[in-house]
Amino acid sequence: MMYKVPFYIALFFSLAVFSQETLSNKELSNHKEEVKQTILNFFEGFHKADTVKMKNVMDQNITILTVTKNKEGRFETIKIAPQNFLKTIKSRPEDQKWEEKLLSFKIETNKDIANVWTPYEFYLNDTFSHCGVNVFQLFNDGTTWKIIAIADTRNKEECK
Repeated sequence: MMYKVPFYIALFFSLAVFSQETLSNKELSNHKEEVKQTILNFFEGFHKADTVKMKNVMDQNITILTVTKNKEGRFETIKIAPQNFLKTIKSRPEDQKWEEKLLSFKIETNKDIANVWTPYEFYLNDTFSHCGVNVFQLFNDGTTWKIIAIADTRNKEECK
């Protein structure tokens, strides 16, 4: 009888581990496409200075960080308040064209959370300004994907 107890405990834990939900390739592909579309919607709003469209894909508790080099040459993070970020976009002069060209998407996801890596080039009035990488974190609220964090780098050199 004593040998049966450890057997049943091991069996229980094995079943618990193997019964966790796994996503099919099609489901995973669908989630990746939804995540990508969320990022594209964000940038569509960004390019048109449509902060309502941007807010529709941003979680209310979003964190925005920029990684930058300080005067001493060390890297540091600067936290940007979401309301200030949106205000800057909304109040940019109408004669300024901002375009952030996303060069690629590397998306890791399951059904609940996603991480997106997007190298980019930024153009101001069609003139190259800088390059860098955006890193987005998103979660699925049950109906749609929401951006919960954005971090980016900005470089004038090392762009190609």
